[in-house]
Amino acid sequence: MSHARKPPLVTGISPNEGISWTKVTIRGENLGMGPTDLIGLTICGHNCLLTAEWMSASKIVCRVGQAKNDKGDIIVTTKSGGKGTSTVSFKLLKPDKIGILDQSAVWVDEINYYDMRTDRNKGMPPLSLRPANPLGIEIDKGKFPQKELEALFPGMSADFTSENFSAAWYLIENHSTTSFEQLKMAVMNLKKQANKKNEGSLQYVKGGLSTFFEAQDALSAIHQKLEADGTEKVEGSMTQKLENVLNRASNTADTLFQEVLGRKDKADSTRNALNVLQRFKFLFNLPLNIERNIQKGDYDVVINDYEKAKSLFGKTEVQVFKKYYAEVETRVDALRKLLLDKLLETPSTLHDQKRYIRYLSDLHAEGDPAWQCIAAQHKWILQLMHNCKESYIKEQKGNPLLHSPMLDLDSEVRSSSLGHLSRSASLKRGSSNQSSRDETWRFKAPQQVAFVEKLTKLVVSQLPNFWKLWISYVNGSLFSETAEKSGQMERSKKNARQRQNDFKMMIQQVMKSLVKLIRGALLPFSLGESELREYGGWEMKSELSGQWLPHVIQTVRLSYESLAALEIPNDMLQIIQDLILDLRVRCIMITLQHTAEDVKRLAEKEDWVVDNEGLTSLPSQFEQCIVHSLQSLKGVLDCKPGETSVFQHPKIQEEVCRLSTDIMQVFIDFLEQLSTKPDSDVDNTHLSADVSSSDLFGSIHEDSSLSLERRLLIVLSNCCYLERHTFLNLAEHFEKYGFQGAEKITQVSMDSLKELDQRLFEMYIELKADPIVGSLEPGIYAGYFDWKDCLPPTGVRNYLKEALVHIIAVHAEVFAISKELVPRVLSRIVEAVAEELSRLMQCVSSFSRNGALQARLEICALRDAVAVFLTSESNSSFKQALEALPQLSSGGDKKLLEELLNIFKSSMQLQLTCFQASSSTMVKT
Repeated sequence: MSHARKPPLVTGISPNEGISWTKVTIRGENLGMGPTDLIGLTICGHNCLLTAEWMSASKIVCRVGQAKNDKGDIIVTTKSGGKGTSTVSFKLLKPDKIGILDQSAVWVDEINYYDMRTDRNKGMPPLSLRPANPLGIEIDKGKFPQKELEALFPGMSADFTSENFSAAWYLIENHSTTSFEQLKMAVMNLKKQANKKNEGSLQYVKGGLSTFFEAQDALSAIHQKLEADGTEKVEGSMTQKLENVLNRASNTADTLFQEVLGRKDKADSTRNALNVLQRFKFLFNLPLNIERNIQKGDYDVVINDYEKAKSLFGKTEVQVFKKYYAEVETRVDALRKLLLDKLLETPSTLHDQKRYIRYLSDLHAEGDPAWQCIAAQHKWILQLMHNCKESYIKEQKGNPLLHSPMLDLDSEVRSSSLGHLSRSASLKRGSSNQSSRDETWRFKAPQQVAFVEKLTKLVVSQLPNFWKLWISYVNGSLFSETAEKSGQMERSKKNARQRQNDFKMMIQQVMKSLVKLIRGALLPFSLGESELREYGGWEMKSELSGQWLPHVIQTVRLSYESLAALEIPNDMLQIIQDLILDLRVRCIMITLQHTAEDVKRLAEKEDWVVDNEGLTSLPSQFEQCIVHSLQSLKGVLDCKPGETSVFQHPKIQEEVCRLSTDIMQVFIDFLEQLSTKPDSDVDNTHLSADVSSSDLFGSIHEDSSLSLERRLLIVLSNCCYLERHTFLNLAEHFEKYGFQGAEKITQVSMDSLKELDQRLFEMYIELKADPIVGSLEPGIYAGYFDWKDCLPPTGVRNYLKEALVHIIAVHAEVFAISKELVPRVLSRIVEAVAEELSRLMQCVSSFSRNGALQARLEICALRDAVAVFLTSESNSSFKQALEALPQLSSGGDKKLLEELLNIFKSSMQLQLTCFQASSSTMVKT
């Protein structure tokens, strides 16, 4: 999706003042990305968009319209930047009327003037050719404000050619200081101009007086001659002669002027025909003008001319007019077909669609062009969606070596061709290493992910115009004032109300196709067989990795928000919400499954390197793996407006709880496998101890294979840390991210971990305690020793010292791994030794005095040496062993016992130092 541009800013206009229809050049910043991006232009409050010509993002040319304000701002509005601002203003001047005798700084066309509203020439009315000074006296302009004169004479004009001419306004404006004598002269001039109309016919009569006088003289002479002759005969003869002369004169005149009169009649006929042609040239030239305007795309002019012709000649009975009007109708029919083809042509912009619908409405096209356009757009959107799927499936099948959908994007090396994934990855990586890793980060997204992004982008880009076209159809804004006057708008609104259900089905079909196409790509198991054949077809070689599913969910969510912003009813968009919920659930399941697989692979990363606390990196890696997975699900688990929690469904809760428990169990199981792995399977190349350790055994480096006992101790140490820290931290994270049943997950995991810990502990104790316990009885009776017949004691015998040395070796082995395990392990070793010693003592039938003293010495020496690791069980065993011995009867025996004990402790002081415990050491049973 593209980023919003800055609003337009007008910084200059040239010229900065002028009359209406002045051509101006507007300059500024962010004035649009193209002609279609410019949706508004006002100068002094008047809409000038009709005459605007977009030149570049910093230049627009237009003409100033008839504005109401004298001075105002220039406001440019674009789709990409919205409504802009202006740092300059334009001053609108009122035009002065210039007569043919007035001086002017510019050339004034006296015959034609240019009508900028229709781009057509018109003849100047005859009244404009009248002289500018009808009174014939000098004009003296007054200084009266124009606004006061307009208020004084409302609805009137000082223009003597106007129908609302006011003589008083004219005199105040042009002759406010003229003297009375001059006004009298003006009256005389007006009277002279009025008398000139009668002088024309009078002069014509005066010019022909001589002819009339000559004819009168001729008739008088003839009459006098007839009177002089005085006879009737002469009178008759003269009368006959006169008649003959007149007849011959008449015939001669007819012969002479016949050709002239014929030419005159022909000229009159031609003149009348030319007058007719001149008078009705609009109709005769209309077919050719229609063709020219159609070619230029001036459909508004064609429609205006057609309306005019229809009103003038639509019902004419004159044959020639009928013929030419029929030709006009033929051209207009062709225009209707052309406009309908352009309307149904795809792709097209919403602006063009509205324009063609308005044209067809003004031309009274048959049917409902607006609905035809809506149906065509609906069909085209569906076709685009299916074509998008087919192209990606074809690309997937044609390129089998494309990057695997199981692309594993590590948090440190994560990238994709998708925008926000790359940005988030760069933030995590930091800018220091970005240049050196650019090539490493260029991964190709899976085909299904790229398809979903392309499909949603297509729907989000096309559906808004489709929805806006329907809204315009419903409220009637598609039609012009002509359609409104003719009632066509009301008929269209009625049709829209009747087709609401049909349009709702169209929207639902688009939403259904969108959702099922996405399901076919990502959730094919949620479709039936028939739907899968239509909407599926993808090669699902492996499941889409969990890292890509959150991006898909985010893409679908953004699409839903964009569609909801159009105020589409929620019931039509509910199917998308259901898809989002299924994708969220699937993402959680897949992520948990992949997390279990990642946890399994942690076993391969175990290097057996122990730190100061007796831990390897395994617990930390396990916790990081779980936390990373939960963090990747944060956006999926969060509920956007209108969404429901994925944990509201009991089945989903149970499945998530099971998968989470499985992850913990997988880790516990491979811990057990690691602890019992044969030596041949152990990678001992990394075996080492932390050189920074302050303990005595921390710097030992084992070159040989890691023994079973050491593996058991390391795993036991890790188990203790998991129980006390890791599992509790993970429980907090599960609760933090809203996992239902976090307590159950933790409890089950803890129980399983404790069971493993106990099994491994018992295994280790068995390995270490059995040899020590087994060596006691042979050591006691070595050399055929007999409790009933033995020498006085001289000290602790060697078998006990050997047992202590073995216990010290166990202490050293445990201490080298984990100090915390020492009390727990040594306590159990001591319990086993004490129990065996108690058993052996109780099996003796009788003791001699020396035997009893020797046995008490050895029991007390062992008890005092391991006193710090004594438990109630071991104390009880030592007590039972002592109770099986005869009591000391003399003070000398007691004194000897104490001396021998002190000698033992002194001689074994160095060895027994490891058994000295700090006050903070706690014994764990």
